[in-house]
Amino acid sequence: MATPKKNPLNLNALQLKTLTLFQALAEFEDIARPIGDGAIEVLELPFTAHGNHFHLGPWLVFAQDATGLRNPAPWAVLERKGLIVGSFPVSVVVTRAGLDYETGMRRQILQGSDH
Repeated sequence: MATPKKNPLNLNALQLKTLTLFQALAEFEDIARPIGDGAIEVLELPFTAHGNHFHLGPWLVFAQDATGLRNPAPWAVLERKGLIVGSFPVSVVVTRAGLDYETGMRRQILQGSDH
């Protein structure tokens, strides 16, 4: 049996990081809601409140890993590939395919927070 291909949609690093953050944001009930077909709408996007990082629930995210949240280019690619439906830069719907996509970036960009 063949092993599933890593990154089958050939997303670049910026697109993978952006999707990883969208997936994480979709986990928070206070800013996200299910909208059917397994999709989740994220109603609020974070901003860099501490200069070089921001807090996302229990995680710390460095600003350099979150540039895609304010850049329309990765949103356009993720939407074209069926992983999100975007209302740049206000909100995003992460599709079932987007939620299920294994980015391989979660441990890399969602850091444990000590403050």
